[in-house]
Amino acid sequence: MALRILFLCTAYNGLAQRAWAELSELGHQIAVQVASDADTMRAAVARERPQLIVAPMLKSAIPDDIWTRHTCLIVHPGIVGDRGPSSLDWAILEGEPDWGVTVLQAAAEMDAGDIWASAGFAMRGASKSQLYRHEVTDAAVRALLQAVERFESGEYRPQPLDYTRADVRGRLRASMRPADRSLDWAMDDATLLARIRSGDSSPGARGEIAGLRCHVFGAHVEPSLRGRPGELLGQRDGAVCIATGDGALWLSHLREKDGIKLPATRVLGEKRLHGIVARASKPATSVAGRRDHGYRQIRYREIGAVGYLHFDFYNGAMSTAQCDRLRTAFLQARRRPTRTIVLMGGSDIWSNGIHLNTIQAAADPALESWRNILAMNALVREIVLTDSHLVISAMQGNSGAGGVILALAADQVWARRGAVMNPHYKGMGGLYGSEYWTYLLPRRVGETLAQELTEGLRPIGTAGAKRIGLIDAAFGASGADFVAHVEQRAERASDPASVRKALASKRRRRAIDERRKPLESYGAEELAHMYRNFFGTDRSYHEARHRFVHKCCVAPSCEVAPVEAVVARDRATA
Repeated sequence: MALRILFLCTAYNGLAQRAWAELSELGHQIAVQVASDADTMRAAVARERPQLIVAPMLKSAIPDDIWTRHTCLIVHPGIVGDRGPSSLDWAILEGEPDWGVTVLQAAAEMDAGDIWASAGFAMRGASKSQLYRHEVTDAAVRALLQAVERFESGEYRPQPLDYTRADVRGRLRASMRPADRSLDWAMDDATLLARIRSGDSSPGARGEIAGLRCHVFGAHVEPSLRGRPGELLGQRDGAVCIATGDGALWLSHLREKDGIKLPATRVLGEKRLHGIVARASKPATSVAGRRDHGYRQIRYREIGAVGYLHFDFYNGAMSTAQCDRLRTAFLQARRRPTRTIVLMGGSDIWSNGIHLNTIQAAADPALESWRNILAMNALVREIVLTDSHLVISAMQGNSGAGGVILALAADQVWARRGAVMNPHYKGMGGLYGSEYWTYLLPRRVGETLAQELTEGLRPIGTAGAKRIGLIDAAFGASGADFVAHVEQRAERASDPASVRKALASKRRRRAIDERRKPLESYGAEELAHMYRNFFGTDRSYHEARHRFVHKCCVAPSCEVAPVEAVVARDRATA
């Protein structure tokens, strides 16, 4: 039975989008309302008349006149019995070996309602946002699908929260305070990592670096550099290395009070970094047994005839400099005696396109926007025109805007099951987009569906993406499982005869496509639109970027139809 479901969200984030995709696959009709206040929630309920209300990510309470009349399922990122707004923060800080997600019914007390379902997962050494986008989201979807199925049956009775039960180990916890994760560089690496990760990507952990009080993000262990606690030991790719009580950490991003999150070197500035050694920033390599374990945003490794290019950019944003470095690394990989190059992206996010924060912080944001999109286009162009190697995009995490198109530049596109893609730009103030999307997207899904994907401003899950041809395969129950299967599949795909056949086919197709319309014509047409977005009199893009970067963007309500509905409509009218 298909249900009319209303999502109430503080933000339509990755978890909410994944939940929408999974429930839509089951045929449910879902409306999404960004719940800015109680009256907005009431208006949405009156308008949509839902059979079920779901709050996949909601920071405010649902009004009692709604939850007393409708079944409202709250997705809480904590084990059964856990209550409070800092659930995952505390789990990281206190070193919980495992954690979970609970789907409970809205009630008078926050997080104390009857329990519809729960699912657990093993914790790992990662930031709060990384855990949330992967383990939490996977567990939340499992629990939510079970809860919705139980609601559909009409026979299940949710279980009251009972702290006397031995298997209920959660408890009410206070909201985490800044002091709970403040940083003293004399602390050991493990303590500092837990504190930084518990506040990453928001609100950050407070510390002092080179005399600057700031919030700290993106911590990585340095294996060999040592110094006095608090001493800066080096800089690389926008990150700084700081000595700790028993080692050293690389810190990728900082934020001053009332500022925006930026690469650490950008925040500290030349004066504070005077005399700080710039450590080698060439991509770390793992070839023929050699391996560099130090922090790198870009890493390259080889297994047999396959080269794996990893680019792990914070939150998937790619600045002008990062695009240039990745393009250089790709060209170097292309010169290796391999047959296949696998673009691995990061373990957390594949890519989200141009770097809006560094653009916002630039002296001339319009000019930096232009430089950034030209650098993205140069990278994409090299991938599209590669005819010496089979190129595979292996998307371990979510992607958006130009990041989706970057993946489509490859010959084959594989994605981790459950990843969410947003192949559109217009939500950023009507931004037209480039990266040769007007060539790459229709090449995959056709003109009509390409227009629908870019105009509809909606996410698409891997099941739907595979069905319409946006990607070639979706597999992997977890990140590690996905990577293992990627290596197996890439090895099989790198058979010499198979690669020769694939490259010959690619050259023929590119020649046909080029005669029909040169690749550079697509780019020139897109850039003409982008020039107007960046330098024209309409300031919509700049205003939308400012709202996004400064976290004051409020999205409207929307009713999202499955992509397959568009396909069915097109077939019916063909």
